[in-house]
Amino acid sequence: MMLRRLLAVFVARNKEFLRDRAALGWNLLFPVLIVAGFAFAFSGEPAPLYKVGVVGHTPQSGFFSTPQVQFIAVDDLAVAVTKVERHRLDLLVDATGGRYWVNDESPRGQLLERLLLGSGGGALQKQAVSGRIIRYVDWLIPGVLGMNIMFSALYGVGYVIVRYRKNGVLKRLKATPLSAIEFLAAQIVSRLWLIVAVVVVVFFGTHLFVDFTMYGDYLTLFIAFAMGGICMISMGLVIAARIASEELAEGLLNLISWPMMFLSGVWFSLEGTHPLVQQLAQVFPLTHMIDAARAVMLDGAGLAAIAPQLGVLLAMTAGFLALGAWLFRWE
Repeated sequence: MMLRRLLAVFVARNKEFLRDRAALGWNLLFPVLIVAGFAFAFSGEPAPLYKVGVVGHTPQSGFFSTPQVQFIAVDDLAVAVTKVERHRLDLLVDATGGRYWVNDESPRGQLLERLLLGSGGGALQKQAVSGRIIRYVDWLIPGVLGMNIMFSALYGVGYVIVRYRKNGVLKRLKATPLSAIEFLAAQIVSRLWLIVAVVVVVFFGTHLFVDFTMYGDYLTLFIAFAMGGICMISMGLVIAARIASEELAEGLLNLISWPMMFLSGVWFSLEGTHPLVQQLAQVFPLTHMIDAARAVMLDGAGLAAIAPQLGVLLAMTAGFLALGAWLFRWE
């Protein structure tokens, strides 16, 4: 009877799923980890409503004791003024120098200016700046492009090499004059140019109808994404160095990629999250790639400004390549 056959397939499929402990565990554990991670990241007091940069010593009275305002010590005046222009700081005050900066196009800045002048700041000299607000989509684009590079690099190399090993392709290649270094180098170059081509198409394609912000130069942005891509590909090589099970490789790639996607600042800023989360994010190469790309696109940063992020990516790449080459086995 049709109902019996349907029931038999139903039972068999459920048994197949329940006997796959890796899949079962991942389906049960993953949502719990996501909820626990977000609960931990956003624990603590609510974030302040306004941000004011302060040059030099921050007084503890008057305007500077206003609740719901976060007063941030400023080391680089030029960078801080740029943040006021981009609406990333609502107001900038140099009490020692007798000046303050406000963006006349920012309603939040105008409100804080009135509060400052009404709290004994009338003697300060106004330095008006202008600049359009950084929209969420402007802020999001570098993160989305970085995330796309991450998935393409990890799964495009790690998963494919494991499949080659499982299907016996690597075993046949071992019998040829091809060395392991040549094989791995070819994988890196092949995947890298594909990633770069896709990023270029997506970048300019979305720019046509979204018109997102791009203050820096394209060559610097290209270098940031290219170095991030090489680092991600190298990480994928480590995963694929010895594993012969596609299921295990997929689980490990998920275990690496999903925390990076949520904790590297792709969708939301890590400012205001738990300090441990911010420190953990520095372990992920995606964090440094996105930070560098955002600095170029939103702040107009040059190579010198993003050198720290590029240095970290370079060091991670060297470590992943050395580890991957050492662990790699044809069979």
